[in-house]
Amino acid sequence: MTKASASQSAYNHTKSEKESIWSRFDRITSQQIGSTTNKTGGKSSRKQRKFRWVVDAVLPLALTTIAAIVVLLPSSLSSPARLALFAFLLAAILWSTTSINADYIALFCMMLLVLTGGTSQEQLFEALASDVVWLMIGAFVLGGAVQKTGLAGRLTQLVVSRAKTVKSLFWLLTTVLIPLSFLIPSTSGRAAVAIPVFRSITSATSDRRIIRALALLMPTIILVSTIVALVGAGSHLIANDLLQQITKQSLSFTQWAIYGLPFGIVASFVSCWVIMRLFLDESRLQTALQIPQTKHKPLSRAEWMTLIVVMVMILLWLTESWHKFEIATVTMIGALVLTLPGVGVLKWKEGLKSVSWNLVIFVGAALVLGRALIDTGAAQWIIDQLFAISSIASTNSQLLILVSLAFISLTSHIYMTSHTARAAALVPALLYLGNSLQLNPIAVLFLSTVGMDYCLTFPVSSKALLMFQELEGSTYKPSDLLRLSSVLLPVHLGLMLVFYYGYWQWVGLRL
Repeated sequence: MTKASASQSAYNHTKSEKESIWSRFDRITSQQIGSTTNKTGGKSSRKQRKFRWVVDAVLPLALTTIAAIVVLLPSSLSSPARLALFAFLLAAILWSTTSINADYIALFCMMLLVLTGGTSQEQLFEALASDVVWLMIGAFVLGGAVQKTGLAGRLTQLVVSRAKTVKSLFWLLTTVLIPLSFLIPSTSGRAAVAIPVFRSITSATSDRRIIRALALLMPTIILVSTIVALVGAGSHLIANDLLQQITKQSLSFTQWAIYGLPFGIVASFVSCWVIMRLFLDESRLQTALQIPQTKHKPLSRAEWMTLIVVMVMILLWLTESWHKFEIATVTMIGALVLTLPGVGVLKWKEGLKSVSWNLVIFVGAALVLGRALIDTGAAQWIIDQLFAISSIASTNSQLLILVSLAFISLTSHIYMTSHTARAAALVPALLYLGNSLQLNPIAVLFLSTVGMDYCLTFPVSSKALLMFQELEGSTYKPSDLLRLSSVLLPVHLGLMLVFYYGYWQWVGLRL
């Protein structure tokens, strides 16, 4: 895969993302147990495929019908609240059970809400003018410049080339992948940068176990380290915006780094150690490597320009409280400099092509759905119903609340594969739950985001995982990922508890 094709795959939906979670899971399972369809003849297989859409439609239609009935029953809800709740439930059902793109679903449900009077047209226009949207556009242009100039690849290759053994390679890769969260605001974008490095390393060994462990390590670190930066994922920006809407509070770039950077670093290195112990023995860890060396040419003018702009932007992000320029403003200024004719490293059209417009549209539509839930009182009604059927409101155990919050967010990727969809669906409910329990909303938001960033159970849980699984040659099997997650999920839960009691509650994240 060339760098251009890797970049393209990073900012567009992969073909695997266009399949439903159920059909993709069926495909993954069939790869492990073998398909018997071909043995019994082609006619039966063709008939099954012909009517497969009927089977696929049964679950979403049934769930939509149930959702419509449930929304119509409560007399305590106003008509706008009912419409907002139905649009939200419809989006969640379609996100989880169909093959339709998540951004199209969000846009469809948003327009349905506008046309039925559940929210005003102005909400649509205001959402697309949100600072989150502009921040994402600027951040993607920055990521495109980092990729085009080869700056990220140079850094990665420079560090990896120093590895002498498999063990040292794994530790060095973990070290170099973590800071990419500050530079490229997409897990699939970071995966695209890492894939050429993966190919270079695997050409130096024919040991399939080492290749398998490496194919698991790189996307795992990319995902686990997402929490280190506010710009590490679009879901962070959605969550932060919803926090501001509901509570009039928000996290700055610096605050997010203070809370997330230590956890992301520790979680990444712990994940690296777990992968080495699960999939490699000591003899393989000590295997000597001869990684192909590339000539270390001096930094080009484009690389210097990108590096300087990146460093200045990070400095301005960290000092937002002093100069009062918001992170979105700083990011757009950086994007303009990087595309400035005669000075920048990208043409303006190239910068626009590097933007994931699918994600931008999704964010705008998801913000409308989230705001409608809040403004109509539907979100508060959901929390009231949860209190009515559970005993969580009567508990005084902070540990129980923390474990419940962590477990819900850590497992959310199993039933909702889209990272940004998880944030749009869960954050309002969790914030209202926290408000009802008189919890610190910033702590609730950040802790739930830590959990939502974990998505390592199935390949369909993340585009980064799919990109590595679908590379040519042998990489890893879904059963390998399931085995890894069976260990890492409880480890991640334990790390969250340790960090809360040992660090977070002392730096402002006390529930």
